[in-house]
Amino acid sequence: MTARPPHVQVGSGPETIRVLKRELAARLLPDTYVSAGALVHMETVSGGHTSPAADEDSPLPVTASPVTPATLAGLLAEHVYVYRQRARKTPDGSVETFEEEVTPPRDILSSVLAGKTWPGVPALRGVIGAPVLRRDGTLLQAPGYDPATGLYLASKVALPHVPDQPTPQQVADARDFLLGRFLRDFPWAGAADRANYLALLATPILQRFTRSLTPFALIDATMPASGKSILTGGPGMLYGQRLMPWADSEEELRKSITAVLAEPVGVVIWDNLPEGTVIDSATLALLVTAGVWSDRQLGASRNIATVNDRLWMATGNNLQVGGDMASRTVRVHLDPNMPRPDQRDQTRFGIPHLDQWITHPANQMTVLWHLLILVLDWTRQGAPRAPGLSMRQFTPWTQALGGFLDHHAIPGFLANAADVRDIDEDESRWRAFLACWHTLHRDERMTAADLRRSGTPDRVGDTEHDPWDGAFITTATGRLPNAMALGRLLTGQIGRWRGEHVIRVGKNDRGDRNVFWVEHHTTT
Repeated sequence: MTARPPHVQVGSGPETIRVLKRELAARLLPDTYVSAGALVHMETVSGGHTSPAADEDSPLPVTASPVTPATLAGLLAEHVYVYRQRARKTPDGSVETFEEEVTPPRDILSSVLAGKTWPGVPALRGVIGAPVLRRDGTLLQAPGYDPATGLYLASKVALPHVPDQPTPQQVADARDFLLGRFLRDFPWAGAADRANYLALLATPILQRFTRSLTPFALIDATMPASGKSILTGGPGMLYGQRLMPWADSEEELRKSITAVLAEPVGVVIWDNLPEGTVIDSATLALLVTAGVWSDRQLGASRNIATVNDRLWMATGNNLQVGGDMASRTVRVHLDPNMPRPDQRDQTRFGIPHLDQWITHPANQMTVLWHLLILVLDWTRQGAPRAPGLSMRQFTPWTQALGGFLDHHAIPGFLANAADVRDIDEDESRWRAFLACWHTLHRDERMTAADLRRSGTPDRVGDTEHDPWDGAFITTATGRLPNAMALGRLLTGQIGRWRGEHVIRVGKNDRGDRNVFWVEHHTTT
């Protein structure tokens, strides 16, 4: 028997506005929440891909749609009997009243939705695709809305109940599966790459518990077909992923970030960047250190602020980082050390044809189940940290994930941090420049003009001799700077150590010009 829908009587325009505002605040409509002062409605997304490839978008099965006047009219028609009292004459001349079902006019519905205050309507803090740890260490694993966190769990895969206290056998099985089968056959360049990846895989589960920012994730390889897309597809398929093309300008990158933050996905991937791409973006550096991303809403004149709770990743072959990204990046590097990685014997793998295996929901459930078992075993022991680890703004993340990995005897976490600095193009250029400068001029005080003249190659006939051997610093376009531009570059580097060298500054004898020199200190 179908349940009788709620009956709501409306009347004049002002009365209808008051009645609908009151009823909506009293939770008249199911699956309706408030987010940033606006009503949203959770609805299932029809026509989605159930098992895309690892290098395809993998959205969550539901979305939080803004409640517009048209949306509100449809929801009222579906869930509520909205009526008004009408009067009419009967054949005998008397007057009778009757109910007439109505759809309130669009301008009335717009007025209802214009307010920002909705007492009684639960606040929606986010939509997630897999269980997460609450701040108190308990696991949010029941599908739907969680009042304790304001999160809505729309599971990517059906997951059996995960025990709060896994047994030792369950923990051992989970570790054996993840390390002995799922991750066994990737050509990790070293132990750090496997440990870093497992930390990234667990990050969306632990992010709210650790209350930490998450560094940028770089997954690269020496050769194509090494397994990069499978690695990004792991968290992407578990938590929902969106693949984006790499933007050529800071403005386009900013717009794409703002747009994707409006989508309910847990992982954002810039996939398959051109070989040798240098990731050096002020926008990206700001993004990974911002708990809240603020930007102008696309197509509107108002600013919006969105919680930055995503895992940001990039893949490619022999990628480089520059600028501030080196200290904000965790690297996972693959090196198959062979000409055709795609021709490896799959029959010897722990999981043959892993790229196809991971697309099946049942297999994704298996990965997630075992990962959650390891997480809950760690929290059962008090979630011990690794206090000796640090990484700028990401120290809470490094100490929490380092403790998680230490608890399960998985070595190498962040041990390749120096390798990230080595692929920092900006760092490498300045190290070479300062080292060569000190070799050529020792502690001689030089103006920018003096230094620039020394960088001009000597010509003897048709022969050119460059004492700097190509190490003189260049502009972003690859040209040698003039004296004024060089002075600005040097000023921006004063006191910043590049390896064992650092630029110092003083005044010339007349006190009217800056002079620069390089100090060298051997580190122990």
